[in-house]
Amino acid sequence: MMWLIMTLAAAVITTAVWYIKSPNDKYKLGFLSLMFWGASIMWLVDHVIAYLQEGGEFLEINQDATLLGISVIIFGLLVWEIVLLASDPKGVIKKALTK
Repeated sequence: MMWLIMTLAAAVITTAVWYIKSPNDKYKLGFLSLMFWGASIMWLVDHVIAYLQEGGEFLEINQDATLLGISVIIFGLLVWEIVLLASDPKGVIKKALTK
């Protein structure tokens, strides 16, 4: 469950930063926010259904869950970085290739 809490926190933080910076979304913060919200909603529904069907502990806070949360956030940031580099909002890559 720690992975869900961490992903929800990342979604809330990125949404707040995106909202502060809007309407200028030059750095694709809306995309990053949607990735974290999508993962959070998907895992929340999956966790609730699994809990209702199988029972057990609802809050699962341990080292493995924390490492999974950190891994998910790092992977989300990596995907966002690739999308950001592909869009090249400041034109840095385009300038470097034209030299």
